[in-house]
Amino acid sequence: MSYYRQSVMSFFPPLTRMVKALVVVTSGVFLLTYLPAKMFGWYAPYLWFSLQPYDVLHRLYLWQLVTYLFLHGGFFHILFNMFALWMFGSDLERLWGGPKFLYFYFLTGIGAGVFDVVLTSMFGPSYPTATIGASGAIYGLLLAFGLLFPDRPIFLWFVIPIKAKWFVLIIGAIEFFSEVSGPGSNIAHLAHLGGMLVAYLYLRGGGFSGRFQLRYQEWQRDRLRNKFEVYMREHDKDKKKDSDPWIN
Repeated sequence: MSYYRQSVMSFFPPLTRMVKALVVVTSGVFLLTYLPAKMFGWYAPYLWFSLQPYDVLHRLYLWQLVTYLFLHGGFFHILFNMFALWMFGSDLERLWGGPKFLYFYFLTGIGAGVFDVVLTSMFGPSYPTATIGASGAIYGLLLAFGLLFPDRPIFLWFVIPIKAKWFVLIIGAIEFFSEVSGPGSNIAHLAHLGGMLVAYLYLRGGGFSGRFQLRYQEWQRDRLRNKFEVYMREHDKDKKKDSDPWIN
């Protein structure tokens, strides 16, 4: 029951099965695409499998809404995403189970892609753009973690302790202002915000019984607290009965 407690720190959780599979597959795709591109100039996978709004809308390359999640543009890019997947995804998988976790991961990742395609096609630059990376899904996981474990402490920059709910708000604000102030950036802030929005709407709308899950966790904590209090009262009564009345 330890992973339901809000007081547990979010560092170094066990690597769960679906999280491990996503890390292995995504890392493998990165090695098979990024290294050949840098060493031999072979960019074909990026042309076919990155998320390009024009291709999705006009050529119906709908697979790009999934495949872009497995492409990354550098070692720090994939390192951050896979680290966050492990840190925040493991607790969610243990809470939901592997199949539901995997469904949520792709739901938020694809939803982030749709969000990016629609807004980029409406308000983006006239020249072709491409989005890569699992960040949309990762930010969806982050939002879910903040909703389900709001008081779980997270160490910002490995130093500053901050509750998960405030951490999520800070990250969301950074992404919003980054998009507003830097529309020319090659970072897909729209996809990040889209992943968080899809996650919020899905969980607040009852996905995986989101509200019930929160209430169930609160009920579990209250039940365990009551059991502990009853035990301590009974224990104190037994100590009083067994104590020698002639000794003070």
